[in-house]
Amino acid sequence: MARITEWQPENQEFWEREGKRHARRNLWISVPTLLLAFVVWQIWSVVAVRLNDIGFQFTDEQLFTLAAVPGLVGASLRFIYTFAVGKFGGRNWVVFSTGILLLPTIGIGFAVQNPETPYWLMLTLAALCGLGGGNFSSALANISFFFPKKEKGTALGINGGLGNMGVSVVQFVTPLIITVGTFAFIGGEGQVLANGQEIWLQNAAFIWVVPIIIMTIVAYFGMDNLPTAKQSVKDQFIIVKRKHTWIMTILYVATFGSFIGYGAAFPLLLRSQFPEYVALAFLGAFLAAAFRPVGGWVSDKFGGAKVTTLVLITMSLGALAVIYFSGQQHFAGFLISFLILFIAAGMGSGSTFQMIPLIFPVKEAAPVLGFTAAFAAYGSFFIPQLFGWSSSATGTPVTALYLFIGFYVLSIVLNWYYYQRKNAEVACDTMIESKQKAS
Repeated sequence: MARITEWQPENQEFWEREGKRHARRNLWISVPTLLLAFVVWQIWSVVAVRLNDIGFQFTDEQLFTLAAVPGLVGASLRFIYTFAVGKFGGRNWVVFSTGILLLPTIGIGFAVQNPETPYWLMLTLAALCGLGGGNFSSALANISFFFPKKEKGTALGINGGLGNMGVSVVQFVTPLIITVGTFAFIGGEGQVLANGQEIWLQNAAFIWVVPIIIMTIVAYFGMDNLPTAKQSVKDQFIIVKRKHTWIMTILYVATFGSFIGYGAAFPLLLRSQFPEYVALAFLGAFLAAAFRPVGGWVSDKFGGAKVTTLVLITMSLGALAVIYFSGQQHFAGFLISFLILFIAAGMGSGSTFQMIPLIFPVKEAAPVLGFTAAFAAYGSFFIPQLFGWSSSATGTPVTALYLFIGFYVLSIVLNWYYYQRKNAEVACDTMIESKQKAS
């Protein structure tokens, strides 16, 4: 593939002539690589619950730690991954960050076959799964360079939303794939459960090895390094001095942080509130991921600040509804209210990311996308923790929801004051309207 030496996405003639073609090719390769990264990041949420069933003897605390460590490591790695695209190049980093996912997947596949595998090794493999969590920051930063501002919201929404689908995919596929001896030829015998059923838990990891290899090769031959993306870590690090970096971080924590945090906590909440319906836990993450591109697209049309305000209001009302129906022990109301929360959080993840390229110059927007995503990823750990604290301290998870509502109200005020009101410092929606009139 010819090396790209020129990149001017804001130049309409260049965009139509060749920019659009290259940008879309890189986007549609980025999507499945990011989806696989989310699969690896979340794989312990479905593997850990089965370990003691097949002969391991870990405590509940140890199992919780195995499920939580990928979230902590992934969120922390996002700070490093944020600056990797500018330092090493988009294609180069996607190839590396996708290929390295083979380490935890192959490792888990062999480790779960032996109940004598020491806990420290399992913990190491869980930490390695955090590599998948880091990919989000670099993937979104990379794709942001390819598209003009008028299309960034949609492009980032597609990449982030379909990539986020990895959470639902791993929850769908794992229960099915572990029931067949697909990879028995590698040497992995099945494990017999107490009820006599035979499963192959190693399949939960081995099933992703071939797709990871394929997408690593596709990324190597099909993606591009952009000359405009190159910048030193020092140049990128200027973003931490920008006030708007921290304001947008709060907004993204409120939206995506809620999405990933509720996604991790929802199965546990269903198990504690309505245990007979725990099989429906996948619906939340699925809807949030599906509506993320919608949030980006709508924001490109009507303005990200406006959409973000509506989203945060909806999330506040949704949380209040969850509190009400939880107290009434009304399952249908509880489920619908939570799904509304998920849909709004997904759309808000898209709308906030649409705002960032409008607020910051191109060179700063990419690292800001990764930086805000890094903080928001901690939601996968802290939101379940807050629900756990609330349940143990007050006997109900609703106290945590009141705290979240307070955070949403703060976010509404910040978004309105800095980005939505008529005389805002950065009137994002006015920019959109001006561009639409000009075109």
